[in-house]
Amino acid sequence: MVTVQNEDKIRIGISSCLLGENVRYDGGHKRDKYILDVLGPHLKFVPVCPEVEVGMGVPRESVRLTGEFDSPRMVGNKTGEDWTERMIKFREQRLKQLEKYRLSGYIFKKKSPSCGMERVKVYSESGRAENKGRGLWAGALQKRFPLLPVEEEGRLNDLKLRENFIVRVFAYSSLLEVFDKVRFERGEIVKFHTAHKLLLMAHSPKHYKELGKLVAGISKIKPSEFGTRYRDLFMTALKLKATSKKNTNVLHHMMGYLKKYLDKTEKENILDTINDYHKELVPLIVPLTLLKHYISKFKIEYLENQSYLNPHPKELMLRNHV
Repeated sequence: MVTVQNEDKIRIGISSCLLGENVRYDGGHKRDKYILDVLGPHLKFVPVCPEVEVGMGVPRESVRLTGEFDSPRMVGNKTGEDWTERMIKFREQRLKQLEKYRLSGYIFKKKSPSCGMERVKVYSESGRAENKGRGLWAGALQKRFPLLPVEEEGRLNDLKLRENFIVRVFAYSSLLEVFDKVRFERGEIVKFHTAHKLLLMAHSPKHYKELGKLVAGISKIKPSEFGTRYRDLFMTALKLKATSKKNTNVLHHMMGYLKKYLDKTEKENILDTINDYHKELVPLIVPLTLLKHYISKFKIEYLENQSYLNPHPKELMLRNHV
């Protein structure tokens, strides 16, 4: 089994074939170079192959989904052998096991009848196929862990989707650390929220305001209710993409904290760089690097503690594209 052997790393679930394991119906794999070679050094993978683990074997008859889109059956392509009930029993047991791992994300194999996150073929009785289904494993996992960041390996080729997914993975890991404690510590939650303000603003100004109001009244809400509402709003906000317009707003917001420390030339230089980013002439890393220089120089504590400045390892270079 291929895993990253560092217990300090964030754990994410993944379809085993994407790590190069020979678990596909034809005995092959779908090793993903980006996932293994680029993300691998920063994450601990928890591989799952539902079809092998349910007992189908390698190599094996390929399977497909048939019937209704929202409750399809999984059957063999040639023999028609029905694996549905066995898959349902397996996934309930496996999902209970995964709860112990405290996963911060999951990467599925696209189009798979077990692992496909969306647009999976479902065949009618006439043999007609429509891409309206979800894999039996993927659907159950998303239902069990509705806030968990999930993505398909094919969609990670889109730079904006890739960045959004990785941001959510690292933020969700931090969220788990704050809320997965026996005792409800309001001070720690307020500290967490304060550190993520600008990240939230970059993804959803609307949710940023809603969460601010929620935290302001934290002492008036039952801990369990607060935790449920905060986690849901937080992850819903981050699921929305950070656009150049929203990022520009955050950059100007940060600039406001520096104005009294900068001379006219320095201010104009920063504003010109932010404007170039807004016009998509330079990547986000350019104005951010400039701002981080002055934030560090003048020790602006509030900004230094913002997760927005370093939401993921810089080696991933997710902010280096226009």
